[in-house]
Amino acid sequence: MTSVVRTVTFDAHDPYKLAGFWLQVLRAERPADDEPGDPYAAVNTDSVKLLFEQNNDTKAAKNRVHLDLEPDGSRDEEVEWLLTLGATIAHDHREPDGTGFVVMLDPEANEFCVLRSAAERAATSS
Repeated sequence: MTSVVRTVTFDAHDPYKLAGFWLQVLRAERPADDEPGDPYAAVNTDSVKLLFEQNNDTKAAKNRVHLDLEPDGSRDEEVEWLLTLGATIAHDHREPDGTGFVVMLDPEANEFCVLRSAAERAATSS
């Protein structure tokens, strides 16, 4: 028997708003049945479904699971764009030689990382 990951679920104070942030990040379309005030909101991509579920508990610690984003352009341009969407930088692990990654927070303080693109990794692999 084999299992597949159907969704990655996040607790959210405002599922519709947080899904809106991630819809922009992942350049996805909002499902027609998602409405403001609903207890759930989704982000569907070709590779994964993110589900945001209403929960008013306060975040108390670092996430034990997070998303790693690999942009199709440069890591640094992606970080700058994400900042315009409302993300913030939690920890900057970029190195002078171009390696490294950036830990960011979405608008509800969920951690995620921005990695180098495949092209950036290939350029420094030799």
